[in-house]
Amino acid sequence: MCNFAISSFTRDLKDFSAFSPRFTPDYVSEFTGFVTTAQNVLRPKSEMIEQKRITSRIFSTLDGLVDPLNRLTIYLQLPGEKPNISLSDFGVKGLRKCIQLKDIEGAMNNLNLININLVKYKEQLVPQGLTDDFIALFSDAALLVAADKQKQYELIIHRKAIVQNNTTLFNTLYGRLTEVLSVGKALYKNADPSKCHEYTLNDLKKRVHRATSSPAAEQPPSPAI
Repeated sequence: MCNFAISSFTRDLKDFSAFSPRFTPDYVSEFTGFVTTAQNVLRPKSEMIEQKRITSRIFSTLDGLVDPLNRLTIYLQLPGEKPNISLSDFGVKGLRKCIQLKDIEGAMNNLNLININLVKYKEQLVPQGLTDDFIALFSDAALLVAADKQKQYELIIHRKAIVQNNTTLFNTLYGRLTEVLSVGKALYKNADPSKCHEYTLNDLKKRVHRATSSPAAEQPPSPAI
């Protein structure tokens, strides 16, 4: 949001400077610097990379269960004494679907259900070929996914704490934004209504929405702060 405001402000700097000598190129540079700093506080690139790396590792762990799921399906369908439970109730169908959809939360729920049922029906499935090593494929995967989810949660909590400790920065940034918008509306309310519209929060929100839903439509630099 601030980036769009800066874009309009920079274009109209001559008019702003004529209105007040406080609006200078240095003012623009400071405003831009506040935005850049705020972006790094909210979502630094290193943490974004780490979050993506963890998510990729979770998907890899879940993808590794596709073949074990196929074998478990066969164990549950082989002739002979076997658990009186459907593939859905066992968690097999649910986990397979969630892996395909990359639904991590759903996958965790179904994986936990499978682990419960593997313990519950172990005696009936051992004659079908179930082994402790096979059971470990699912229990170990559950532990790995849970550990990675915890790491992601810790990154989010850490980031929230840092944001909380930078309230002065965000208050300053908000002050600059409201000042530019107020002056812009005053300057162009009668002189140029189309420009005036650019200095309203509603218009900025719409531009952010268009940019995030259709990146090719508008290209503000970096996240919408």
